Amino acid sequence: MKIAFIANPLSTFKIYKDTTYAMIVEAARRGHEIYAFEHKDMAFEGGAVVANITHITLTGDPDDWYRADAPVSQLLSEFDAVVERTDPPFDMEYIYATYLLELAEVQGAHVFNKPEAIRSHNEKFAIAQFSQFIPPTLVTGDAARIRAFHREHQDIILKPLDGMGGAGIFRVKQDELNIGSIIETLTHNGTRTIMVQRFIPEITSGDKRILLIGGKMVPFCLARIPQGGEVRGNLAVGGLGVAQPVSARDCEIGEMLAPILLKRGLLLVGLDAIGDYLTELNVTSPTCFQEIEQQTGFKVAEMFVDALEQAV
Repeated sequence: MKIAFIANPLSTFKIYKDTTYAMIVEAARRGHEIYAFEHKDMAFEGGAVVANITHITLTGDPDDWYRADAPVSQLLSEFDAVVERTDPPFDMEYIYATYLLELAEVQGAHVFNKPEAIRSHNEKFAIAQFSQFIPPTLVTGDAARIRAFHREHQDIILKPLDGMGGAGIFRVKQDELNIGSIIETLTHNGTRTIMVQRFIPEITSGDKRILLIGGKMVPFCLARIPQGGEVRGNLAVGGLGVAQPVSARDCEIGEMLAPILLKRGLLLVGLDAIGDYLTELNVTSPTCFQEIEQQTGFKVAEMFVDALEQAV
């Protein structure tokens, strides 16, 4: 197959942990041709969606891991699979990219995850569709509602709907310290919608990343455990990643959501769970393949490429 990965610049990859790198290596091992481009390389031109796409060859050298040919403008429909792996922020440029990719689908491209599904599943708010699994949650920009939610639950987490890597997350305890300033900052004085959730004490055992691939669960998750007094377990802010078998509750959540999300066009999803609660649903560029494989031996990238081959 000819597989084109839409990703951040390859030169920025930390290959010892990068999930897209693990996908590329596994696909290349099977003899698939590997190509790469970025959102900015796409265009609607001459009635078709094209991109300046680079063919890459793996070298096996961890210090200089790929060779790139000169980019060539090609139709996205010429590829067997186009894999969207661009990191957030999910801003207007990302949305414009999904419009281009959606049009490319009409013209014959096979895009994973499906661009319409990426656009329709905000990584914070999408959990509201599965409210039986989530903690007490409020989505609003109304300061009065947020204060009332705090009075009811006493210990809360506030976060922007467009954040990533733990950015912009605040905890307000019973003392209400700085709640007014936090609300004003996150809501831009009531003009932006945010998410507020009851604090889940089980965060001390980790914010679990549960992977769904091709409608099935990976049997291990990565618990990202906060360090040094942090409330956030995200690896980007220093959380410690510990792989562990999925729990019975994780299985209950994952086994219900996996076929539903696959049917919607989401080949790869990263669920976040704290304790028994679903807290986020990641669809843009879910990670943790390498950490899970390194600690358990389970070959997550193989499972992904298997699912990709079956989906094409």
